[in-house]
Amino acid sequence: MKLAFLVGLIFILCSINQSTSVFAAEVNQEHDDQNLMTYIVHVKKSENAASFQSEDFHNWYHSFLPQTFAHKERMVFTYRNVASGFAVKLTPEEAKSLQEKGEIVSARPERILSLHTTHTPTFLGLKQGQGLWSDDNLGKGVIIGVIDTGIYPFHPSFNDEGMPPPPAKWKGHCEFTGERTCNNKLIGARNLVKSAIQEPPFENFFHGTHTAAEAAGRFVEDASVFGNAKGVAAGMAPNAHLAIYKVCNDKIGCTESAILAAMDIAIEDGVDVLS
Repeated sequence: MKLAFLVGLIFILCSINQSTSVFAAEVNQEHDDQNLMTYIVHVKKSENAASFQSEDFHNWYHSFLPQTFAHKERMVFTYRNVASGFAVKLTPEEAKSLQEKGEIVSARPERILSLHTTHTPTFLGLKQGQGLWSDDNLGKGVIIGVIDTGIYPFHPSFNDEGMPPPPAKWKGHCEFTGERTCNNKLIGARNLVKSAIQEPPFENFFHGTHTAAEAAGRFVEDASVFGNAKGVAAGMAPNAHLAIYKVCNDKIGCTESAILAAMDIAIEDGVDVLS
């Protein structure tokens, strides 16, 4: 009887100890998750980088991360054109440990950037019908990439009437579906904002639409501001093609990791100019 009691007591104590250990591990994991920040990690360029494919870069960058990361995806973006490195979610302690590796140039928290409006053609001295604006055929054949809050694709500035197809070098794609897809003016649209549900790059407050129209909006007759200053509106390169990369939202702002990813992808896509 005493032996059975002792065995039962030991079993209960072991169960409590095991449960406590599991609970403590879960609490520690939750604490670590709360301390996670996105870091921009710059890596020394590999001698074999020229022959790397996208998967090679992904695997190489993953090799710098601890094996304990295998259970959870921490990698946010990988870069190959604008930088040699990646964006990853780390705790400050993990970032410090990562910087001790010889191949790592730096690991710093990403910045959150705010929106600014670009200058107008008037500020640049561009005039319709004369000078540089007309000499370059109003941007014909040029692909302009706009990195901003997304776009409202129904705007008349993005009408493709009379526009030729994009140049053969264009390799990008469009994430709009259904009623509105891309056309010969708006040739590409991607959303780089990380969220639980990935959506097309529509925007809510028209900042990206404004900057895209300033860069390459078509000529729009009878444009006005609430009926005032009626006239013809156009962007600086109305014959250019547009590729949109959404990196900002109204909750977080514009993350540095997404901006770098957009630049990296735009180069792969064949964009000529980035705004």
